Amino acid sequence: MFRISERQALLYSILIFIISAVASFLFQGRFILLAGFMVSVFLTAFIPDRRSTFIAAVTSAIVIILFDVIFEKNITSAASLVQNLLRLSVIVFTVIIVNHLKHLYASIKSDKTHMTSLFENATEGIVLTDSKGKIVLVNPAVEKMFGYTREELAGEEIEMLLPMSFRHKHIEQRDGFYKAPSNRAMGSGRDLHAKKKGNTEFPVEVSLSHYRERGEMYVIAFIVDITHRKEAERNLIQQKKELERVTEQIRKLNTELEGKVEERTVILKEALQKLKNSQEELSEALDKERELNEIKGRFVSMASHEFRTPLSTILSSTSLLSKYVTTEDQEKRNRHIERIRGSVKHLNDILEDFLSLGRLDEGKVETRAVPFDLREFIDETVDEMKGLLKNDQLILADYKGVTMVQTDKKLLKNILINLISNAIKFSDETAIIDIKSSVNENEAEISIADKGIGISEEDQEHLFTSFFRAKNVTNIQGTGLGLHIVKRYVDLLNGTVTLQSELNKGTTVTFVIPINQRL
Repeated sequence: MFRISERQALLYSILIFIISAVASFLFQGRFILLAGFMVSVFLTAFIPDRRSTFIAAVTSAIVIILFDVIFEKNITSAASLVQNLLRLSVIVFTVIIVNHLKHLYASIKSDKTHMTSLFENATEGIVLTDSKGKIVLVNPAVEKMFGYTREELAGEEIEMLLPMSFRHKHIEQRDGFYKAPSNRAMGSGRDLHAKKKGNTEFPVEVSLSHYRERGEMYVIAFIVDITHRKEAERNLIQQKKELERVTEQIRKLNTELEGKVEERTVILKEALQKLKNSQEELSEALDKERELNEIKGRFVSMASHEFRTPLSTILSSTSLLSKYVTTEDQEKRNRHIERIRGSVKHLNDILEDFLSLGRLDEGKVETRAVPFDLREFIDETVDEMKGLLKNDQLILADYKGVTMVQTDKKLLKNILINLISNAIKFSDETAIIDIKSSVNENEAEISIADKGIGISEEDQEHLFTSFFRAKNVTNIQGTGLGLHIVKRYVDLLNGTVTLQSELNKGTTVTFVIPINQRL
């Protein structure tokens, strides 16, 4: 491609100006003069300084006027004035066009500088490939991430950055993508790995975009190294397994403790019948029973503190945000903050479930019936839950029957929050959640229905047991205690709870409680 430097443009402009001036004076040709000066002014478009264009234009105008003074006999005639005015107008419009071209060139150069800076300074790896899957361009983040230089990667197939076991399958996927290209966002649910120069594999997230240039398609891959996140996930899984092991030990310990209590009770009864229940033995038995209860309480407390440890670990990871210090990094900061907030909320929910279960097992949950307006109570609870709704989700509440009831308000609210949270969590965006209430003088029947992922018949019979989770919710956060706690609360209210569900069609949970008795 032909290129001209600023120095060359200035030299050509002066040379053409001089040649045109000399030629026009020798041959007395106004057209030669005007055409040469226009070319001279146009050449200043390659010189960023606008003064060069104005100098060339003013000099051209002066020479044109001198030409007429020397060669034109009647310079003051109307025809001569009109011709000079037209020539000067051509010079003026040429200056306007050249300055506009300079402005356009400066804007393009500025945009190019910004794009280059964005590409070179991005913390995500960026790889550009052509329609044959060959690497065209990479940014410094890719060089740092993979250990290759951009010269080593240029012209190589993209499979060079993949583990050997994935390359053949990736070629088929790449060919399919080129046939039906579509943009794919980061974190699309695929477990991907890449390979560094030393054959070291590491987990990555990849988002794809594409565009066409001169009839050929190019693909842009944005790559993020998620090694630290995967390590954190593995730690969480390990901690969950440890929790399950500790929980199983709790169950066994409870069983043993209950057996020992029963055994001691039998011994005490026999001792009372045979030895008239000596005061010393009775006091000793009571001390041992209190000791067993204290052991159980300490164990629940210990389990709670074990959950607070990973919570503190997750919160400390906020220090990683310190590397994102520029305004352009705000989106990355927000993404990390939301992940941390979600993890903290999840662990707090687990902790709350276990504390609730501990209070239920210890018999520390007391019930107190109070009169209140059930319709207003349900509406207030729905308003509180709206903050958890996904995009375009909607809760519809339908109430029929009497409004004033008498039951435990706190337990009823916990039941509703638990069931509505499940409906929100297991439903897609734009889904509608229906809450229907039918209340008569003796009892209230309330149902919460969603159109979410549903539950298989095989899993439904275990849903109200503790720590059970259906097979189709393994990728959704939860403890498996929600419905178990709901069942325990409903039992405390002397009510019943039932569940109807179908895979991929939704779930309806219905509970019936008395509303006019003292608890």
